[in-house]
Amino acid sequence: MKLKFLFFVMALSAMGPGRDAPPPDVPNPETAVRPNPARLPPIAQTSVEPEDPASIVPPEVSFLSADDATPDDFLWNSRPIVVFADTEGDPAFIEQVEALRRGAAALAVRDAVVILDADPAADSIWRRSLHPRGFSLVLIDKDGQIKIRRPSPWDVREIGRAIDRLPLRRQEIGRGSVSR
Repeated sequence: MKLKFLFFVMALSAMGPGRDAPPPDVPNPETAVRPNPARLPPIAQTSVEPEDPASIVPPEVSFLSADDATPDDFLWNSRPIVVFADTEGDPAFIEQVEALRRGAAALAVRDAVVILDADPAADSIWRRSLHPRGFSLVLIDKDGQIKIRRPSPWDVREIGRAIDRLPLRRQEIGRGSVSR
């Protein structure tokens, strides 16, 4: 009996206040007493100027040569996007670099850094650890793990979506492990 009473009280409290109560008093704007502006204290003048949109600098993505950085430089700080090619004249390499430059703002928000390696003879640490063949795009997460390899150019929007699905990125933007 006590349990039934407890459930009844919980259900009753969950319903909220009764609807029989009169609505709250809302002053009528036509009959409301308005203060006399002449009797009000003066308003302090502050000079708050809006920011000039041209002065706001969007975040930028660093484009680095493979010789200028090592994977350890970015561990837990940035997401390296490594673009490999056998020559700088490779059409896929040129297309990918241009796409990354156009979408640099979207990548900067995601803490991405672009590493370019178009010289197989240099035998960079990136080539030794990732073993590319011809053109290749590799996305590495902040924890140093390889997340995506692509043998063809990839749109920045697709790269951004792939980064947003990474567990570390989900934690950064506060979604946790919410699945779509």
